[in-house]
Amino acid sequence: MSRINAPSRRRAALITACAVIAAAGGTAAALTTPAGAAVPGCTVDYKVTNQWNTGFGAAVTVTNTGDSVSSWKLEWSYAGDQKVTQGWNADITQAGAAVTAKNVSHNGTLATGASTGFGFNASYSGSNAVPTVFKLNGVTCNGGPGGPTDPPGPTDPPGGRVDNPYAGAKVYVNPEWSAKAAAEPGGSRIAGQPTGVWLDRTAAIAGANGSMGLRAHLDEALRQKGTGELVVQLVIYNLPGRDCAALASNGELGPAEIDKYKTQYIDPIAAILADPKYAGLRIVNTVEIDSLPNLVTNTTPRPTATPNCDTMKANGNYVKGVGYALNKLGALPGVYNYVDAGHHGWLGWDDNFGASAELFKQAATAEGSSLAKVHGFIVNTANYSALKEDHFTIDDSVNGVSVRQSKWVDWNRYTDELSYAQAMRAKLVSLGFDSGLGMLIDTSRNGWGGTARPTAPGARTSVDTYVDGGRYDRRIHLGNWCNQSGAGLGERPRTAPAAGIDAYVWIKPPGESDGSSKAIPNNEGKGFDRMCDPTYTGNPRNNNNMSGALPNAPLSGHWFSAQFQELMKNAHPAL
Repeated sequence: MSRINAPSRRRAALITACAVIAAAGGTAAALTTPAGAAVPGCTVDYKVTNQWNTGFGAAVTVTNTGDSVSSWKLEWSYAGDQKVTQGWNADITQAGAAVTAKNVSHNGTLATGASTGFGFNASYSGSNAVPTVFKLNGVTCNGGPGGPTDPPGPTDPPGGRVDNPYAGAKVYVNPEWSAKAAAEPGGSRIAGQPTGVWLDRTAAIAGANGSMGLRAHLDEALRQKGTGELVVQLVIYNLPGRDCAALASNGELGPAEIDKYKTQYIDPIAAILADPKYAGLRIVNTVEIDSLPNLVTNTTPRPTATPNCDTMKANGNYVKGVGYALNKLGALPGVYNYVDAGHHGWLGWDDNFGASAELFKQAATAEGSSLAKVHGFIVNTANYSALKEDHFTIDDSVNGVSVRQSKWVDWNRYTDELSYAQAMRAKLVSLGFDSGLGMLIDTSRNGWGGTARPTAPGARTSVDTYVDGGRYDRRIHLGNWCNQSGAGLGERPRTAPAAGIDAYVWIKPPGESDGSSKAIPNNEGKGFDRMCDPTYTGNPRNNNNMSGALPNAPLSGHWFSAQFQELMKNAHPAL
């Protein structure tokens, strides 16, 4: 999951991938194997992940189906004039049409059944045909000439996991969300995008109020999967005393109901995911958003403390619940746990960052879990923080005054989600998490496009005019989180877009409300939070600014047509 030399060129179109993947095969001569060893083999999954008029990006997954190797070299040739311009996670060279990709220091060893991935950008003109022949250490992969041409079944190592579950895989399109999106004017442009399936209460497991339950989604996922690989994105979101610092997303379980969380929520989910029928799916879990960071930022003696968060810190049920979920779900083959790690506008300050990372480690080793049961972390889930601010950096200064002193940055260490995610990843690895730890970034609502999107840095008359004039994120304050006015769709979901990032994802389905603008009676355990009221003048968590919320919003998770239309209008890249 670690990436190096990340791509600098991004394009909007996520085109249909062209995959080359087939049964293992080859000859024994080129791989070093002990006497009597199995015949070596390999499979290669080559996908074009995005393409524009003069170039394209690609992701390549290599699986060793023979005996373990300590280094590898993958070779292929292009039929056209494709030229690799930049690569990451491999040392890539090209001579004419022939391309050679060699391992880097951290991914040279490939055990039997193990996979690794790398990516690159390239230029081209005319056509961009996918290579048909790949050789790993001299062995022809994918069955070789005359081998099968249709993709086989699952390529994941038996009983194991691939390095990046998104590599070489399609991602599940929720038909319920897709139908709502398609019914909106212009919504067909994004109705085919993959989004998260939220299991936000116990009833959602079986299906509530006529909606699809977990098994129905997994059965549909098998249909969408066909013969290739497919990722299903689930949101595990039902902790006792859930979201202790907000009311709009309060849950059904009381602060002390940890046993009910385990036996009536996590255990039934685990039982379904363990069904052999679904063994061929890659299940990506986003584990309990907006939980653990609250124990750092919203407990005594912080000025933002709430009694509910003090209670959850004292009883330990957030830590116990997350640990139990990681342990139970992480024991299942084909399941990948990504723990929520907030966003830079929440945890990017010095007194939040390290303490949160330590708490993540504590939860990952609670209730019998281990660091190995955490495949990665996800940031910006259901939030609005910009992916990458291009017009200013944290190291800039204006008239001798640091950007960190601007009202917007306010001494934060980070200006955007990409830099925060990469820094959090490094911190977590330093605490003992796997060096291959991968990060996800939710880009469903952080595009901030439209006419208000700055095209240049702000005026250098002061540090505030410089930052405010150039920042993409147009919120009134970084602490504003509910149905933000002016927000737009962000980068489309794609795989391995930057160093250390497994994927950009749309975990929060665009068009689903964050919370109601006024109190609405309901049986879903959802309260009314003034941060969703456009007339609210704020609290210490947003430095007493206006909420910036859209009016007339329904309950959290319910369809909000006005928001959906605004997200499309302000999309960046534009639709």
